[in-house]
Amino acid sequence: MQAIVEPGTISGTITAPPSKSIMQRVCAAALLHNGKTIINNPGNSADDKAALNIIQQLGAEISYTENGILEIISTGVQPTTDINCGESGLSARLFIPIAACTDKAVTITGSGSLLKRPMTEYLSILPELGVTIKSNNDTLPFKVTGPLQPKDITVDGSLSSQFISGLLITFAFYATEPVTITVDRLTSKPYIDLTLQVLEHFGKQVANKDYKAFTITPTEEETQDIFINIEGDWSAASAMLVAGAIAGDITIEGIDRSSLQGDKAIVNILKQAGATVEENEYSVSILRPEMLAAFEYDATDTPDLFPVLSVLAGVCKGESTIRGVKRLIHKESNRIVSISDMLSALGIFHSVYEDELVIEGKEMFQYAKIDGYNDHRIVMAASIAALRSKGPVTIHGMEAVNKSYPDFFAHLSLLGASVMQNIE
Repeated sequence: MQAIVEPGTISGTITAPPSKSIMQRVCAAALLHNGKTIINNPGNSADDKAALNIIQQLGAEISYTENGILEIISTGVQPTTDINCGESGLSARLFIPIAACTDKAVTITGSGSLLKRPMTEYLSILPELGVTIKSNNDTLPFKVTGPLQPKDITVDGSLSSQFISGLLITFAFYATEPVTITVDRLTSKPYIDLTLQVLEHFGKQVANKDYKAFTITPTEEETQDIFINIEGDWSAASAMLVAGAIAGDITIEGIDRSSLQGDKAIVNILKQAGATVEENEYSVSILRPEMLAAFEYDATDTPDLFPVLSVLAGVCKGESTIRGVKRLIHKESNRIVSISDMLSALGIFHSVYEDELVIEGKEMFQYAKIDGYNDHRIVMAASIAALRSKGPVTIHGMEAVNKSYPDFFAHLSLLGASVMQNIE
């Protein structure tokens, strides 16, 4: 499917979708928790559904109440032969070590771009933990045979923090004595904060020593019900907040200003660019300024902001610099390429250096046809750019937004944008 988005102004109020980062972590913890987990405001993105499918394959029972509350009942990981992670890189990295907690061989696979994303870290780490792992290369499918045995290990965290989250969750539920995960060169620290927050909610003790060592102290098995609310997704909200900054005055509800999500940094970036931002405890309003100014930001710990920040920079007066380019290669697309192609199509001069993207802003974008690269964040960024273009922008592969924000185009239309859908 392709979306054709017309230039224009927007206004109104929408509610951010649930955080898929938190939802998937909660699903993993709920599987390992011996008892019931009750989730308010559960997510329904493709990645959320992938996590729910995995925990069912590993023995959990799920059901929904009439008012949409999700209940998960589990007695821990049950043996299975295979699990499918869809296109969710986070789910794959969370559940690979969890699937290795039984003595039965489990094949872990996925679909689409996930089958091209490296999972190199586990090839060296899991054998240290007593797990046999078989693979033709460093990508899925993997076959793992446990049981995994938590022990003191040292890992490199420079490529991704997701596999560290997988180890932290697994160790927190399976360690029988204190163990420490030592991490070198950790990136995306806010995502580790989310993992630790979920584990604390489930009563697990993890001591964080300056993000360089995490010591897990075993706790007694408890079977009481766990109640948890999934807060709004700052990654999704950031896209809409940029839309407001370049095309109108809008309010995003359902986002927590005290959240540990790193992408809430978008608020300060927008302020730096000259937008007027009004903040409340669970909502943010943005007023479009007469002119946006160039900004600088290091996105090393928040790489998901890169596509939408490149659009923001594209209409800021002057030269903006976004650092952290090295984090972009192994996403749903190679975002160094996909962002560069998007900016070129939109008529924006830019340069990619070793670890930074420099963008020369202009008043408006060119109308264009843009390849979405089957990447949800590229599709959203290009759609937002269309609001400030000289003509309609056609984005191929609009369905990619289902991965994180299924209601994206419905919300954009609700705010007054003109969106047409065509079969390609």
